[in-house]
Amino acid sequence: MILSIESSCDDSSIAITRLKDKKLLFHKKISQDAEHAQYGGVVPELAARLHAVTLPKILEEAKSYFSQLKAIAVTNEPGLSVTLVEGVSMAKALSVALNLPLLGINHLKGHICSLFIEAETLFPLDVLLVSGGHTQLLHVTNLDEIKLLATTMDDSFGESFDKVGKMLGLPYPAGAIIESYAKKGDAKRFDFTIPLQGTSSSLLAFSYSGLKNQVRLCIEAQGNLDEQTICDICASFQRVAVAHLMQKIKKAYKERSVEHFGVVGGASANLYLRGELEAFCASKKAKLHTAKMEFCSDNAAMIGRCAVEAYQKGAFVAVADLKVRSSSKDIFY
Repeated sequence: MILSIESSCDDSSIAITRLKDKKLLFHKKISQDAEHAQYGGVVPELAARLHAVTLPKILEEAKSYFSQLKAIAVTNEPGLSVTLVEGVSMAKALSVALNLPLLGINHLKGHICSLFIEAETLFPLDVLLVSGGHTQLLHVTNLDEIKLLATTMDDSFGESFDKVGKMLGLPYPAGAIIESYAKKGDAKRFDFTIPLQGTSSSLLAFSYSGLKNQVRLCIEAQGNLDEQTICDICASFQRVAVAHLMQKIKKAYKERSVEHFGVVGGASANLYLRGELEAFCASKKAKLHTAKMEFCSDNAAMIGRCAVEAYQKGAFVAVADLKVRSSSKDIFY
């Protein structure tokens, strides 16, 4: 079995994955949403302190598996440096104490593997990664060959939901709340402009700073907001935010075939987005792959699934050589 640790942002998580059949035997995650909500977003230093408390508590629950472990895996990139350090420090200590090899796992590859928890991988695969930190369109030949087709020029898809939520006075994190309000709103009431429509036809990128500013100006123009207006703003914003994604995705695959398409990351739990992607895949005669809701946001189960692939390749790293990195653009070619 492999013990995997995730602490790239504000979720403390540990999982135990069996090597022979990829079976998830143990998985626990402790969210820090309540602690960060009062600040309207993640406070890195607070997140690190909370990891130092919660990770050992989860580890205690997994001790019964220690005698059957073959390796220790941990997210070491990308993420918040101060929070990654907490998980990496624990992984190094376990590696030395239990005399087990160490695996450093890329968080983005982990999200890709969230599609294959307790299942075999399926490559090649095109992937939309949407989260609070990333908005990327990828072509994944395999976990060692990942081509970046498009990325955001500023805010991420998930981040824009949280920032709009903050403008509306909604609790953090706001993604699911905005989606809930949007179901009760008129998505056509506010005619926000889809970003980057007037740019060069050759530009394939995402941008959410302009849309976020449109929403801010709209909120200011409304004055006091009643609940229906909040619902209408949420619905209109969500419609345009997703339309922007879909416009760029359709452009990317206008002359490019696609057989398997996956959507991963915390924001991939948005059902409106999933519906639009279903329609796109149907038009291309492609199959849409989605992770179970519990594995969309950051978790150690996806890190463990990725670690199984790394273990089979013998991609071990010495304790002294495992470094924390906040970004990792070199995984793309």
